[in-house]
Amino acid sequence: MARLQTFAKQFRQTLFFYFVLFTVTLGPLLFGYHLAELNAPSEIITCKRKSIRQASTSLPQCIAMTPTEFGLVQSIFTLGGLIGALSAGPLSSKRGRLHTMGLNTIPITLGPIVAALAPNVATMSIGRLLSGIGAGAALVVVPIYISEIAPPERKGFYGSFTQIMTNVGIFITQLIGYWLSHDSAWRAILGIAGIIGLIQAVQLFFTVESPKWLTERGRSKEARHALHKLRGTEEGIDEEIKSWDSSGTKTTDDDNDATERQGLLSHNNDESQSNDKENSDLSFLQVFKDSHYRPAIFAILLVMASQQLIGINSIVMYGVSLLSNLLSSSSALLNILVSLLNIVATSAFAPLTDSRLGRKGCLLSSIAGMSVSAILLGIGIRAGIKALSAVCVLTFVASFALGLGPVPFMLASELVDTKGVSATQSWALAGNWIATFLVAQFFPIVNEKLGKGITYFIFAGLGLVFFVSVGWYVPETRGKKGMNEVWGYEDGGAGGHED
Repeated sequence: MARLQTFAKQFRQTLFFYFVLFTVTLGPLLFGYHLAELNAPSEIITCKRKSIRQASTSLPQCIAMTPTEFGLVQSIFTLGGLIGALSAGPLSSKRGRLHTMGLNTIPITLGPIVAALAPNVATMSIGRLLSGIGAGAALVVVPIYISEIAPPERKGFYGSFTQIMTNVGIFITQLIGYWLSHDSAWRAILGIAGIIGLIQAVQLFFTVESPKWLTERGRSKEARHALHKLRGTEEGIDEEIKSWDSSGTKTTDDDNDATERQGLLSHNNDESQSNDKENSDLSFLQVFKDSHYRPAIFAILLVMASQQLIGINSIVMYGVSLLSNLLSSSSALLNILVSLLNIVATSAFAPLTDSRLGRKGCLLSSIAGMSVSAILLGIGIRAGIKALSAVCVLTFVASFALGLGPVPFMLASELVDTKGVSATQSWALAGNWIATFLVAQFFPIVNEKLGKGITYFIFAGLGLVFFVSVGWYVPETRGKKGMNEVWGYEDGGAGGHED
């Protein structure tokens, strides 16, 4: 009976961990949602295909846009993402992961409302910009938070939930878009995201701050309480907290910690202030200037560029219009199937990042698979081979799910130590958003100028470049303890700090 009660208690507490995981990953879910929300109803929104039904509101049934204006509405989301990514890192370091995610619910709730009620291009662009700020901030903070609450031996698996929930968001919006892409109903597609943002705002009140972040601020009692809630047991908590104490100056005993701090203040206040400054988080520019962190920044920017510039968002953002001539009415259904496949594949492949294949093996396999699929997809589109095009879209997305989807978001927290992780994650997402902007803004233009299908040969060529570059430069991080081991630094190499 005692064992049964213990199991029941631990299971109940474990459910809290999954509740927290679900709550925080609503941010990445909304990133995926906004990324694809204009895909299915694009022709209705831009007045290219008008509905015979009368508008049920005083708002216009559609908003006439040129391809350039529609590209702006799509890509301004990425500009907002860049703003959010650059601001979220410093804020999460100073105010905490949970506080930052709470503040972030403002733009992710307000943005969709503005876009849904937009009477013109300018207003819709403002709404998309706000949504992008929220999405950009979420993609910086959430992967860091997950890496700090996940069991050490399962960081890769739980880290993949950022991408899994992104794919869930894409799937939801493609599914809703299939049914609501008519008259003014497309406004509901945009507005639903605001409801999801409001749900996250409420649920965040019942979650906990990152215990690792609390420990680094000397708030060990709060950290221990938070970690106990997440793990559901006292077993292993001391060892896990000690593994975060890279400087060896903190303890998990609050009384001893308080006594030590009092002694430092009384007898060596200047030294204490010096240590606080030394152990503070690095800024966006400081990590770039530090020669020990710069290789990690280059590596993460390379991986983030490869994630976007091999063309995944050409399918996510423009798949319906891209394949409409080839597959006619089946293009929307194919995009729903693609979104579902992305969820299943990413979930199925998630354990591989913690296997012998590792992070780097998953990345290289993913790049190779996408490059081959891009070549065949280009041939299928150019030659009008429907079956080949449909199959290659699926293999293209499945290959992305193997590595380029989940791995980049977890790398920043593994390539550097705690001092530089927030700033490095901001660098990572800045690179990601810039690359996303390039695809969002220029894919429809280049695709129209060169002819459908040609762009995928370009994506394949970029894939070859990235395969060689990632294989040569990006280190394996699976099983490595801190940036010194990852990069082969001597102990204390990264400014005397090892994660």
